[in-house]
Amino acid sequence: MAAMHAAVEAIEYILPSRTETIAQLAQTHPHWAPNKLARRTGIHTRHLADNGETASDIAVQAAQNLFARGRWSPGDFDFLLFCTQTPDYFLPTTACLMQQRLDLPQSAGALDVNLGCSGYIYGLGLAKGLIETGQAQRLLLITADTYSKFINPDDKSVRALFSDGATATVVTATAEQPAIGPFVYGTDGSGGKDLIVPMGGMRRPFGAQPPDEYSDRFGNRRSPRNIYMNGKAIVEFSLREVPPAVTTLCERAGITLDELDAVVPHQASAKVLQGIRERLGLPPERFITCMEDVGNTVSSSIPIALTMARRDGLLQTPAYVMLVGFGVGLSWGATLVRLPAEF
Repeated sequence: MAAMHAAVEAIEYILPSRTETIAQLAQTHPHWAPNKLARRTGIHTRHLADNGETASDIAVQAAQNLFARGRWSPGDFDFLLFCTQTPDYFLPTTACLMQQRLDLPQSAGALDVNLGCSGYIYGLGLAKGLIETGQAQRLLLITADTYSKFINPDDKSVRALFSDGATATVVTATAEQPAIGPFVYGTDGSGGKDLIVPMGGMRRPFGAQPPDEYSDRFGNRRSPRNIYMNGKAIVEFSLREVPPAVTTLCERAGITLDELDAVVPHQASAKVLQGIRERLGLPPERFITCMEDVGNTVSSSIPIALTMARRDGLLQTPAYVMLVGFGVGLSWGATLVRLPAEF
């Protein structure tokens, strides 16, 4: 019997309909110099989940949009991987609740993965392992985050950057050539403090009274309930770790960057991506950026960028691409993917 290989069969994404633009920020916070923020981030419009709308809600919509194509039904899937850092509850596992909402078989496995900007790479790695060891035949990899719910509206360091969104990827077993991998991973937990929501877990649970807000030296306001990002440290980490990870992956695969159709990075910010691209020596047309009207959607940014690039003619398929995720953790990962003509 021929060895089975994992392959990406399809990707679907969804962005919440509620948006916030740089023009709106300029009206409420003119002292922030929103146009300067737009140049640094590369983002003009972000998408925000409604009050009461969770990551699982938009995740279910992404999966249902995938089913609406008519190629698959819920019964075709035997595993669900859900990557999120904004779960519905501490317990039960959100993926288990989504199994019922999506009407997946009760014989299907369901698992949450708590990882952010590198989460799509790790999800593909787990999907490949499950399929190529015979534990699954067709798997649904879903990413979704609602970081907007962590953001203090008076914190310009993150308000103009993070966006909400969800994606659903079909990963299936095929007898053809390997289509996902190899992989490179990396972790530096010493930088965990540089992108963090300090309060809310068991290390520092919520108290009876909300914690006081404070202002940093740049005038950004937040409390320990809000997301904090040390922007300088995150930029330095990204420029330090991502280019060597790309080089290592090429060496592991026995290829050069010239053999790839494109590199698709996590859509962090314009400043970070420009620095990475210049260090790699890639022309803009082979380094995909699709964030201007999307924002930084954390674990969903790579599959959204892939889908938008194909739709807008920036990526011709079938394609051989490198995917690179990096950020909160600190965590990074990279892999190679052969994309079909239609996905």
